[in-house]
Amino acid sequence: MEWSMRWWCLAVVLLLSTPLLAAGYLQERKNYIVHLEPRDEAAAAAGDASVEEWHRSFLPQVAKLDSDSDGADGGPRIVYSYSDVFTGFAARLTDEEAEAVRATAGCLRLYPEEFLPLATTRSPGFLGLHLGNEAFWSHSGFGRGVVIGILDTGILPSHPSFGDDGLQPPPKNWKGTCEFKAIAGGGCNNKIIGARAFGSAAVNSSAPPVDDAGHGTHTASTAAGNFVENANVRGNADGTASGMAPHAHLAIYKVCTRSRCSIMDIIAGLDAAVKDGVDVLSFSIGASSGTQFNYDPIAIAGFKAMERGIVVSCAAGNSGPDPGTVGNGAPWMLTVAAGTMDRAIRTTVRLGNGDEFDGESLFQPGNNSAANPLPLVYPGADGSDTSRDCSVLRGAEVTGKVVLCESRGLNGRIEAGQTVAAYGGAGIIVMNRAAEGYTTFADAHVLPASHVSFDAGTKIAAYANSTDNPTASIAFKGTVIGSSPSPAVTFFSSRGPSKASPGILKPDITGPGMNILAAWAPSESHTEFSDGVGLSFFVESGTSMSTPHLSGIAALLKSLHPDWSPAAIKSAIMTTSDAVDRTGVPIKDEQYRHATFYAMGAGYVNPALAFDPGLVYDLHADDYIPYLCGLGIGDDGVKEIAHRPVTCSDVKAITEAELNYPSLVVNLLAQPITVNRTVTNVGKASSVYTAVVDMPKDVSVIVQPPMLRFTELKEKQSFTVTVRWAGQPNVAGAEGNLKWVSDEHIVRSPIVIPATAA
Repeated sequence: MEWSMRWWCLAVVLLLSTPLLAAGYLQERKNYIVHLEPRDEAAAAAGDASVEEWHRSFLPQVAKLDSDSDGADGGPRIVYSYSDVFTGFAARLTDEEAEAVRATAGCLRLYPEEFLPLATTRSPGFLGLHLGNEAFWSHSGFGRGVVIGILDTGILPSHPSFGDDGLQPPPKNWKGTCEFKAIAGGGCNNKIIGARAFGSAAVNSSAPPVDDAGHGTHTASTAAGNFVENANVRGNADGTASGMAPHAHLAIYKVCTRSRCSIMDIIAGLDAAVKDGVDVLSFSIGASSGTQFNYDPIAIAGFKAMERGIVVSCAAGNSGPDPGTVGNGAPWMLTVAAGTMDRAIRTTVRLGNGDEFDGESLFQPGNNSAANPLPLVYPGADGSDTSRDCSVLRGAEVTGKVVLCESRGLNGRIEAGQTVAAYGGAGIIVMNRAAEGYTTFADAHVLPASHVSFDAGTKIAAYANSTDNPTASIAFKGTVIGSSPSPAVTFFSSRGPSKASPGILKPDITGPGMNILAAWAPSESHTEFSDGVGLSFFVESGTSMSTPHLSGIAALLKSLHPDWSPAAIKSAIMTTSDAVDRTGVPIKDEQYRHATFYAMGAGYVNPALAFDPGLVYDLHADDYIPYLCGLGIGDDGVKEIAHRPVTCSDVKAITEAELNYPSLVVNLLAQPITVNRTVTNVGKASSVYTAVVDMPKDVSVIVQPPMLRFTELKEKQSFTVTVRWAGQPNVAGAEGNLKWVSDEHIVRSPIVIPATAA
């Protein structure tokens, strides 16, 4: 026993005194993105193998010894070597190793791994995309030849939306790969020309890029799904489904699991997509609203993608309606807000006093237990609680009754219905909270239901309190086209200003993001209908849904105008957007108030006009350098974004307002502000444009020269815009538009004067 104890003690001493074991195996390893100084051109040209060796050189000796093998806790030390959109690598390091890497010459910083959230039959027609020989949709070739990269939860390749009828083979310069193996009924074809899965050890995903959540299939088909007739969800929203660019190619990069997306995997997906040769990147993933761009790996990677001529279309986020919540706000990316359409999957609540209130529900049963008047109740009706929180219900309170419940965010509406159904309730009326206004969801409820606005819910509650025996019934009206007002901005769509760069108007644009029907991959984690029958199409809402609409529209523009830069495509989309709804009045927000530009960006996308914008505000990678220097992030900060050394003292820095952007934010105090803009003629060679200013009376805007004459295509002309208060400064700020008007075009740019402290 004594001899055995001596050996045990000796083993412990050796274990603790051996750096390989003590530092490399006994400590917990964490995932980091390691951001490095840009390599010189000769080293960068040496190829991927050299890049990987260079990345290995930054690892401490202990980590180098097992960097090519699985360590004690599984998984290689270097998870990804980034080469195209980000200078650096992702690695699994202990705390001590991370400090050693951080102190190594050439290392800029380490980013601990973080996880980001995942942020159609009617929408093409609502946006004016119609079939026909003279229609611009047909004229664009439906996006033929363009490759859209989708960063999401993967794809269901066997879905009919991803058939390749009418599609050409992949472009000759396509370098992507397909990781589908023996997928029943589908795989890569001329529609899906590439598919890869990325899974860090923390995400623990080693499966092929098959969608196990539904989200990626939905977004991919919204951007570029092929034509599918008789698409519907249980007979609702019936029609011919297609994406915005039905003949574009899809490249799938599975960087998300069912509920989250690792930043390490996202950068790896972006890196692969750029290397493969995509033309458009669609990114329906949320991002921080306030991260400085040189601390934001997605903004850094997006800059490199833009420099390669790739349009990066990103979700604004689902954190509205609070101001300053917009994410993905770099000016070289297209930031997309969410709006409604004119389609409702209609329900009608009828009260005992005869009042009726319209709502929505995707579940529209033929055997409706709430078709006839039933007792109406709600939690707190006795005055003990005014929250109408259905999680506190008890069975005797709701059995055989219609229950009024308050909405509990984006995911709580269906759960409220499940609670009511579990206690024997016959139906549910889900009412919005005050901040949610008139935005209503068509959800897959488990019992007869109607989601109504806050205004309607308040009136229903008042009725319930006004009589001893309140009653209600729910009628199902199916799909209704022509609901009004439309479009409107949804409550959840994140708002500007961007905290990272408040002088750039964000979001940029609004697209359809409410109750969007698109292809679906059934998922155990997603609540659909209680009978468990799988669905080929499903209705979802979010800026995740509006983003692929814009990605597809960008692909159409890229197909028609292959020589346009990402900034030119963004400008065409923004300056031709609608600031008024289908009745000609200003677009409204979720409260049915005039939507601000911080809610909707330049406006609601109008692809019919974006194909021929007349003039564009163009930008290229070098044009962003003076803007970045003007942000005050220093030479190192600019270098981290631009992927090359920059000396700001040698650059004439500009303010945010001076960037040649299609919108203008002017932080106006007592003194007037003058900025320059340059437009490029992409319309008729011989054309004349006149400046028209639409601003409140207390704001003076002078444009010089007031007229632009063009004699050839691609001709550039510059002008100045001087903004001043005509009277006393208004602390509430102001909004308006500058329009360049010709016989055939109206090129509209929003002007925003932010509110100031009194």
